[in-house]
Amino acid sequence: MRPTSHLLLTLFLVLLFLSSCLPAPAEPLPNPATVPSTPYQPPTATTTPVFAQQPTLTPVPRPARALIIVIDGIRPDMIELTPLGNLQALMQDSAYSLVAQTIFPSSTLPSISSMLTGLCPNKHGIKSDFDIPEGGYALGTGIFELAHATGLRTVMVVGKEKLWHLTQPENLDVYEYINDRDTVIADRVAELIPLGFDLMFVHFPTPDGMGHVYGWLSPEQYSVLFRADQALQTILAALEGAGLRDETLIIITSDHGGHGFGHGTRRPEDMTIPWIISGPGVEQKVLSTNVNTTDTAATVAWALGLAIQSDWDGRPVLEAFGLRDEQHIQPRCG
Repeated sequence: MRPTSHLLLTLFLVLLFLSSCLPAPAEPLPNPATVPSTPYQPPTATTTPVFAQQPTLTPVPRPARALIIVIDGIRPDMIELTPLGNLQALMQDSAYSLVAQTIFPSSTLPSISSMLTGLCPNKHGIKSDFDIPEGGYALGTGIFELAHATGLRTVMVVGKEKLWHLTQPENLDVYEYINDRDTVIADRVAELIPLGFDLMFVHFPTPDGMGHVYGWLSPEQYSVLFRADQALQTILAALEGAGLRDETLIIITSDHGGHGFGHGTRRPEDMTIPWIISGPGVEQKVLSTNVNTTDTAATVAWALGLAIQSDWDGRPVLEAFGLRDEQHIQPRCG
């Protein structure tokens, strides 16, 4: 083979090798005018989207009835310092605040009046903690008046005689004052529960009484607080036995705390109360909402589908039901 022919053969082989290393020519882009328009098809049930699906909002279950229990004079720190097995077990399935606030004056009659009317004392008018016959009833449209006006069965069982000031008698189907131990009050409530109710208020007075005699956080007060916990179990068992527990909204709270041998001041020990809510639609959580005792009436009204009054200082604690309320503020009464 001649040198020239050898050189030409070598060049041909080199060009052949280089051409095999080049990328294939890109296909021409389609003319948009010739591409058929296909409507968007959402992912099917068998398609796994690349984004996280948002939770589906479902209506909050509504309770058939509501029960408010007040343990008179209990401070939140007492729950941890006392073996309150029934209350602590309920809290495991509840939304609660251990920094809720009562109103000033932090005393039984003004505080529970605010609790059930949703109003500060300057509106409901009950500012004294004494049983004054000419003092009359708490002003405003409270939760018991609302409930009874719509045909709901209302029941109130209290351990202090002065609590007749809370609402007018025509707003109650059953009203009983029992001057006895919390366990005796609970036994009577357990008899009333199977008869039916839509809104019930129960008041355990003894922890407050022992605080005034022996002092707050005294062994004597702890002993009766333990009995109040047993009384709570009696009521919960009665609800269960009557087949009403799962449909009942339960709020357990207090009217005030205490220090030394009394209460009624603006001290944190007097103003700070527990607020525990359990029942249909309630999420288990520690509440970040600034709960006030006036919120109790509003929360019950919202849960039962009653009209929340425009003059109420309290607002429903919607956070307990997994909802948001940007307007919820801490009302300062007095």
